Amino acid sequence: MNYRAVWTAFALLMVPCVLWAADEIADPDFTVSEIKIEGLQRISEGTVFNYLPVNIGDKMDAQRIREALRALYATGFFRDVELRRDGTTLLIAVLERPSLESVDIKGNKDIKTEDLQKSLRTVGLAAGKTFNRSTLEDVTQYLTDQYYSRGKYAVSIKTTEKELPNNRIRVSIDIKEGSRAKIRQINIVGNTHFKAKEILSTLSLTTPNLTSWYKETDRYSRESLQGDLEKIQQFYQDRGYANYRTDSVQVAIAPDKRDIFITVNITEGIVYRLGDIKIAGATVVPQDQLTPLVQMKPGEIYSQKKITATQEAIKNRLGAEGFFFARVDPVPTTDEANKTVAITLFIEPGNRAYVRQISFKGSTRSNDETLRRELRQLEGGLMSNVALERSKQRVQQQPFIEEVSYETTQVPGTPDLVDVVFTVKERPSAQVGGGVGYSAAQKFILNANFSDSDFLGSGENVGVQADSGRYQRVYSFASTNPYVNPDGLWRQFSINYRDSTQFVSTSSNFKSESAGVGLTYGYPVTEYQGVTAGLNLQRVNLLTYGGSSAQQAIDWVAHNGHHYLEDVLSTAVLPDGSTVTSDTLLHGTEYKTVEATIGWTYLSLNRGLFADRGIRNSVSLSIVPPGMDVRYYVANYSFAGYLPLIWKFTLSQSIQITYGAPLGNTTALPPYRRMFAGGPDSIRGFYESSLGPKDSNGNPYGGNFLTVSRTELILPLPEKWQTSARATMFFDYGNIFSTDKTQYLGRDELTPVDYQFGWKRMKESAGVAVQWLAPQLGIFRFSLGFPLNKYLGDAVHFADRTENFQFTVGQSF
Repeated sequence: MNYRAVWTAFALLMVPCVLWAADEIADPDFTVSEIKIEGLQRISEGTVFNYLPVNIGDKMDAQRIREALRALYATGFFRDVELRRDGTTLLIAVLERPSLESVDIKGNKDIKTEDLQKSLRTVGLAAGKTFNRSTLEDVTQYLTDQYYSRGKYAVSIKTTEKELPNNRIRVSIDIKEGSRAKIRQINIVGNTHFKAKEILSTLSLTTPNLTSWYKETDRYSRESLQGDLEKIQQFYQDRGYANYRTDSVQVAIAPDKRDIFITVNITEGIVYRLGDIKIAGATVVPQDQLTPLVQMKPGEIYSQKKITATQEAIKNRLGAEGFFFARVDPVPTTDEANKTVAITLFIEPGNRAYVRQISFKGSTRSNDETLRRELRQLEGGLMSNVALERSKQRVQQQPFIEEVSYETTQVPGTPDLVDVVFTVKERPSAQVGGGVGYSAAQKFILNANFSDSDFLGSGENVGVQADSGRYQRVYSFASTNPYVNPDGLWRQFSINYRDSTQFVSTSSNFKSESAGVGLTYGYPVTEYQGVTAGLNLQRVNLLTYGGSSAQQAIDWVAHNGHHYLEDVLSTAVLPDGSTVTSDTLLHGTEYKTVEATIGWTYLSLNRGLFADRGIRNSVSLSIVPPGMDVRYYVANYSFAGYLPLIWKFTLSQSIQITYGAPLGNTTALPPYRRMFAGGPDSIRGFYESSLGPKDSNGNPYGGNFLTVSRTELILPLPEKWQTSARATMFFDYGNIFSTDKTQYLGRDELTPVDYQFGWKRMKESAGVAVQWLAPQLGIFRFSLGFPLNKYLGDAVHFADRTENFQFTVGQSF
């Protein structure tokens, strides 16, 4: 049945009655004694009474009728409403709007269906809602705007309605997205001093190129164009053209709506120089502290960039004193005769601002105290931009935090009070269970582990691990409490057991069994610096195999610690069935050590993972004190720094220098404390841990002197990937050396060779690398490296082992 046709016919028949009823209702003697409602299907009578401004006992007149009709139509529930009178009874006849049975969307590819449905729900177009055709028209325009913002100007959106029984309706939205329009040409008209190519290189919008497919720079948007117009103005004003102006902008789209053409008409003007530069207004801070912040001098070419930098520097200085909302307005005075511009920096400090309240948004796991203790901006204190930025940086340095931002809001009615809201985006902090990892060198690694860098939301780092790989078994527990007391004292406790037959994948057999317990404390001495001190107690048992262990390892075991011989009987079956028993003496040693460690660290990185600003500098010394059977020391220096370059490129530089040496009667650094290099984590392109000294079996033995430098150019990635992925071009430089008394022979097993430090012995490689942080799995590292000075070897010296493609998967972060 067509309900719409029935109601239309009914309404036409009732027109005379309605007119007559209105006159009767308007009778001033008519007092409402009863109210009846007709035509309701889904909506309850109580809902209607809640909106109806007429009650029993009210007198009806023309004003009351208009108010009642207006109120019922305003609910949006009804398509038609009639008021009638039956004696002293008020009759209300309504025709409900249909309800939405469903909203079907098809043809969309660029925007996910769930995202579209979520947007439609916000405007009332969702299953179960009351249907309003005007809303459907708004939705059509909204979806069109969404596709226009994505550059799809050929989009076609068609909506259809299907009426269903019980006053329901089904809406279908058919989308034909069409092709995405691309910027085919950007023309600069009026430039005479600079080539258009030079100007266009500074813009965000580009014509299609090799990188535009993922940067999406060839998609037009009004906001991006406005930003680029400001960049063109900045380009000229930074070069002295103070009176530059943009005359007009034309944006044309091709008839097929696939190509966009942009034309910008400009007037360059002439070059001006700076005249007098003054600071005026209420400086608040002594002027001799502000003058050094001025980054321009009279006589220089006018530069808007330097003016803006000076503004920011002065505002930051005032902000550090609590004048967070200070204004620094540059007032230019142009001298057309001399073509100079005098600048007066007028300062309005405003009121000192205090922080009323600090809150966190976006954190679902971390305790409020865990985040709040990292803050350097305190509630009730003067508001400082320096303290706010440092607070943001410290929270973002936590390994379980991906990104942090903050916003400030003035408290209404109190211009000197401000609320601060920090918005945090958390990373997964916990890794639980067992798994399988794989690396090119160590093959499959089985493990069971639990690690959490934010244990129970407390910020404490707890880890339990049991690994069983090709060359070793490791069982360990570690706990780091970053705040033992309010002053920032932190404590790390660890206990471990290790049983290995090779220290690295390419070394000779050498059984090493050790158990240890460690305790380390750290204390911040300044905002960016801290010192550490700790003790590590170990019980070590080393055993060499006569046939497969290197002679260097056998010699060390025989002359250090408590040497012992282990008698091993082995039986071999001959082809004739008889057996031969051999007796082998294996050299072993066991001892206990107490290793004391002190260190210093400077840390200003902006993030815990994938940092791109700041530096990390650290120095440490580990030493075994007198009284131990085996004594040695190991000194380490490491550095990592990031330098922003142009076009969102960043230069990264890391350096590691480690040196160890024996003390007392110990002959050399213990084999398990020797260093190795080569592979994904040091000098890429060379086989993992293969560089440096070679033992009597031709396998890496490690050295006591490591030096590695890694220079990387971090390539710009889309903003959404910058905290979870990284792509770089790299140059690695370094090697492993042996400067102690350990003796080595060449390939001929006769000629002594040395592995002393020498600049010509440094290894070089270059290539590209990619890192990706997978939730719950850790960082995946891939590199394609090419050695630049591979040594091919000779009759005495071993050749370098290389491996161009290297990767590690399943490495815990």
